[in-house]
This record gives sequence, C-alpha cells and structure tokens, in this order.
Amino acid sequence: MATRNWVALFVVLSCLLGVLDASAGDADPLYRACVKQCEETGCVGQKCFPHCKFSSDGASIDGPWYMQEPLYLQWKKWDCLSDCRYNCMVDREIKRDALGHGPVKYHGKWPFIRVYGIQEPASVAFSVLNLAMHFHGWLSFFILLYYKLPLKQTKKAYYEFSPLWHIYGFLSMNSWFWSAVFHSRDVDLTEKFDYSSAVALLGFSLILAILRSFNVRDEAARVMVAAPLLAFVTTHILYLNFYKLDYGWNMKVCVVMAVAQLLIWATWAGITRHPSRWKLWVVVFGGALAMLLEIYDFPPYYGFLDAHAIWHATTIPLTYIWWSFIRDDAEFQTANMLKKAK
Repeated sequence: MATRNWVALFVVLSCLLGVLDASAGDADPLYRACVKQCEETGCVGQKCFPHCKFSSDGASIDGPWYMQEPLYLQWKKWDCLSDCRYNCMVDREIKRDALGHGPVKYHGKWPFIRVYGIQEPASVAFSVLNLAMHFHGWLSFFILLYYKLPLKQTKKAYYEFSPLWHIYGFLSMNSWFWSAVFHSRDVDLTEKFDYSSAVALLGFSLILAILRSFNVRDEAARVMVAAPLLAFVTTHILYLNFYKLDYGWNMKVCVVMAVAQLLIWATWAGITRHPSRWKLWVVVFGGALAMLLEIYDFPPYYGFLDAHAIWHATTIPLTYIWWSFIRDDAEFQTANMLKKAK
C-alpha cells in the first residue's frame, strides 16, 4: 500500500510538468533572432534542415504533391520550427558556456541533447525500466496467485483484492509507457496521453487505497466507493483532452488525490499489524525524499541527466519493494482466509 503512495508521488510530479510558458532562454533576443532566421533560410550557421522544405502538415513547399516528408519524420513531428528551436538552443548554449554562463530553460524545459531524435534520453530509459519493473512485479504477482497459492474450487484466488491489483498493474504499465513516449517527443498528443494515463492511475490508486486499507470486501460497498471517484476522474480527463489542458487545475486535482492517498496509506501502516508494513514505510518515506529532486530542480549534466530523470530512476527500486509488498499481502490474506475456512 505504501508503494502505491510512491506511485501517487510520480503521478503528482507528472501532473506538475505542464508549465511550458516563456523561459529565460526563449526570451533571449539572440535566440529569437536565430529561430526567425532559421525558419526563413532553413539553416543555423552551416547546418541546414530538410524539414524546412515542408509545411507543418508534411507537404512540400516548392514541389509536387508526391514530394512529401517521410512518414517516420511526420510521426516524430520534427518539423522546421522544432529543428530550428533545438539547434538555435544548442548554438546559444555553446556561446553562453564560452562566456561562463550556466544553462537556462527554453520553452519551460532544460536544454537536453537529443539521441536518435529522442528529446530526453535518460528519462525515456528510466521510464522504460519502470515499465519493465511493473511488468515483472505484476507477472510475479500473477504467478504467485495462480500457481503457488491455493485456489478455490472455482479456480479463483482466495485473495479478494487480486482483480484490483491486475487493473492497477495495467494502468501502471500504461502510464510508464506514455511517460516514455512523452519524454521521447513532447507534442500535444503525447502530452495529453501522458497526463491522462497519469491521472487515471492516480484516481484508481486512490480507490484501491481506500478499499484495501478499510478492507472493503462487499461488492456493493466497493461500487459505492469507486463510482463517484471514477466519475470525477473520467470527467477530469475529458476536460483536459477536449475542453482545456489547464495545468493549474490539473495540478490541484493531482495533489489532492495524492495527499489523500498518502494519508490513507500512512495511517493504515501505522495501525495495522501486517507483517510487511515496514515495506509501506520504506516506500512512503523513499517517495517523500525523492520528491526533493523535483523541488531542487537543476540543469542536466552533460545535457542528459537532470533532477527529473534522477527522480525517475529512484522509482525503480521503490516499485520493486511495492510489488513485493503486494505479493506479501496476497500471501498474508490467503493464509488468514484458509485459517478461517478451517
């Protein structure tokens, strides 16, 4: 349960990533002049870009209809403006460094160095590792339930919260998948998928926290708890995608759901006699400490590793501990139910 607290922290921080307003870098007159000249000439210094021969929809500006930008480039959305911004940023940072100035943000983001077209390679790598860790955790949980622990005569697990954890596993893997995609290329579509999957995970995690900590087993009671929260989360996701991607409102929603969830898990860990409750505390305090990396924001080392990427890395061991707790809880609950059955 405590591990769920950590994932809640991840979602909150994902929700907080959205402020992409003007930053010191893109307010620089030299940077703006570079971008403007690049859009007109298609070049930054001696480097020119084929994207600038095409319009934003991939159609050739000075050629027939069949002369279109390759599909893989259209999918990656590296257009003329994107390449101009990136290369002007790199050029400005080289000149700033020569003058002894530190890095500054451009359009709300630190200056990262692309690797094979990937915007934030370290965050992508850690997101993929988190996805793999959740897959490993869910798979080991599945094997434990259906191949190692006793089953009912109906071949169902004794552990009554197993369906909820299966859903949680899917939502977690989905969220980390879109995190990797979003950090690969930040465009409107990938941003919305990342935010939506994160909010969905956080909302379901809150439901799971309530149901497990209060040991809600009755199906009618579960529906009464889940229905209003599912309705709210669904409405919020629709609002973000089809009405307005309001970063400030999204942040408030995420913070409220995460804090509520953290308080529930922390309280439950303090009063339960669960044999693995120490794992809850490890994840709760580990997640809280990891949040300092987001508060203490610093530019990427060598253009790759920033505070957010390191924060992604810290979730990997916490995720392992979290799924370990879930497996322990399944064994603990199953043993209790078998004792009662006797």
